[in-house]
Amino acid sequence: MGRTTGRAPEDTRRILLDAAKRVIREQGIGATLDVIAREAGVSKGGLVYHFASKQALLVALAQEQIDLFRGEVDAQLVEPEGVPGRLTRAYVRASTAAVDGEEIRERFSLIAQLYVVPEVVELAKEDDLRWQRDLDADGVPEATQVLVIAAADGVGDRPLWASELEPRARARLEADLIAMVDAAVADGAR
Repeated sequence: MGRTTGRAPEDTRRILLDAAKRVIREQGIGATLDVIAREAGVSKGGLVYHFASKQALLVALAQEQIDLFRGEVDAQLVEPEGVPGRLTRAYVRASTAAVDGEEIRERFSLIAQLYVVPEVVELAKEDDLRWQRDLDADGVPEATQVLVIAAADGVGDRPLWASELEPRARARLEADLIAMVDAAVADGAR
């Protein structure tokens, strides 16, 4: 087992989450805390110190995935606050950004396995409601918002089922979706 003395608690927590992701992707949701602790190089007691139960660890993994996408969207917020469609445009940019297909498949594999945990399902529902509230307040007419977000989500899921869009096609799709948002916001302002 690796030493944890002198390591910051957030570093140990990060090591445990990364180990849990690897083990769950390889062995599935039935992987034990013992196996995850061993993969992380900590004792089972050390794991339980950071995550009181397997359930808590699984919920933390799901929250991490939710926060990761929210962070990707936040990084794409380029317009000043208060500009109608700002969040929708950022969502489109984050969803159409070039991605590593293998990384996306691993991420979705983890999410799919976590989705059998009732607390994770509730967490996902809460996140969806938060997105809906935030997007509804973004100043984009509902019909356009629904279409643009559905298209952005679809292109973000594409590496699961097919090859990625060519960079030129991806850029064109992003531009077209943002143009739809711009046009809908401009029509609503008149």
